[in-house]
Amino acid sequence: MTVIGRNPVTRRAEELDTIAAVLPLDRRDELADLLTDQDVETLRHLINEGMGENTLRALTSDLAYLQAWSLAATGASLPWPAPEAMLLKFVAHHLWQPDQRDIDPCHGMPADVEQRLREQRFLRSSGPHAPDTVRRRLASWSTLTKWRGLTGVFSSPALKSAIRLAVRATPRPQKRKSAKAITGDVLAKMLATCSMGSLRDVRDQAILMIAFASGGGRRSEIASLRTEQLTIEPPIAVEGGPPLPSLAIHLGRTKTSGAEHEDVVYLTGRPVDALNAWLAAARIESGSIFRKVDRWGNVSKRAMEPGAVNQIVKQRADMAGLEPGEFSAHGLRSGYLTEAANRGIPLPEAMEQSRHRSAQQASSYYNNATRRSGRAARML
Repeated sequence: MTVIGRNPVTRRAEELDTIAAVLPLDRRDELADLLTDQDVETLRHLINEGMGENTLRALTSDLAYLQAWSLAATGASLPWPAPEAMLLKFVAHHLWQPDQRDIDPCHGMPADVEQRLREQRFLRSSGPHAPDTVRRRLASWSTLTKWRGLTGVFSSPALKSAIRLAVRATPRPQKRKSAKAITGDVLAKMLATCSMGSLRDVRDQAILMIAFASGGGRRSEIASLRTEQLTIEPPIAVEGGPPLPSLAIHLGRTKTSGAEHEDVVYLTGRPVDALNAWLAAARIESGSIFRKVDRWGNVSKRAMEPGAVNQIVKQRADMAGLEPGEFSAHGLRSGYLTEAANRGIPLPEAMEQSRHRSAQQASSYYNNATRRSGRAARML
C-alpha cells in the first residue's frame, strides 16, 4: 500500500495505533477520522494517568459516538465545553416517546441525523436509547471535559430535569445484563458438559470455575489473566480431609478498585485444581492464561477476546439443555452473589470476593433471595 504523506488523519491513526496495546481499537481508521488531535492527546494523557483499560475503552467509544452525533446534528465537532443547549439537544435526540413520534415525525432524533449514524454503524436500535446509556455518555462527556481542564454544565437543573421527565414519560422495564443468574446448580450443569477431557473442555471448565469463584469475575478480567498475576498461597487446612490448594490473583486496578488500590482475590480448592489442569494440558508456563483453541487442538499464543468468555457461557448453557439466550458472562457475577445469599454467607464477606463497592447494588441479590424464600412470599 502506498502512503501519500502524513495528513492529520493518517497521523492520528498512527498515534491511536501506538496506544492499541493498552486501548484496543477495532475501528482505528474511522476513529482517526472522527477524533481531533486534542481528543487523541486526551486519551494518551488518561493512559499515562493509569486509568483502567475498560474505562478507557468506554470513554473512547462514547467520545466517538458523541463526535459522530455532533457532526451529524450540527455539522461541527463537539464544542468544549458544551453549552447547555447542546446537552439538552442530545437528551431530546435520544430520549423520546415512540407514540409521540407517530403523531409528530419531527419528535426525537431527526431522520437525517439518524440515517447518518446508521450508515456509520453508530446507531443500531430503532427506538429511543436506554436512559442508562444516555446517562453514561453524558458522564463520559463530563469526564473528558474535566480532563481538558474545563468546567461543564452537566449538573445544571435544566439538564437533570430534562432527563428525569424524559425517563418518566417513556418508562422502560429494567433489565439485568444476564436474564438469569448462574447459581451453583446451573453452574454444575454447565461444568458437566466439560467432562469429555478435550483441551476446550479443560479450558472452559477452568474459565467457568475461575469466573464464578473469583466473585463473578468480569469477562475482560478473565480473558486478560496472565501467569504473572498468580501467586501460590499456603494450602488451607480442612478438618477431616487433605489441605486445599490456594491461589491469589492480583487484578491490579479495576473498575471499582480506585486509582490507589489494587484488587486481589483468593481461590481455594476445585477452581485452583481446574486452573492448574488447564495450564498443564496447554503447556502454558508464562503469558496469557486463557487462549483460543482451534479445531485441531492447537493453542494460540494470544489471549482470547473478552467476548469469547460470553460465547463459552452461552455454548455451555446450550450443551446443558438450558436456554442460551437467558445466560451471559455477567450471570456468573450475579450468580455468585445470589448463591452466597442462598448459602447464608454474610454480605460483607461476599463483597470482599466480588469486589462490589456499592452495598446497595450487591444487596439487591440478597434481598431477592431473602424475599423468594421468606415467610412473606409463603402466605398461602
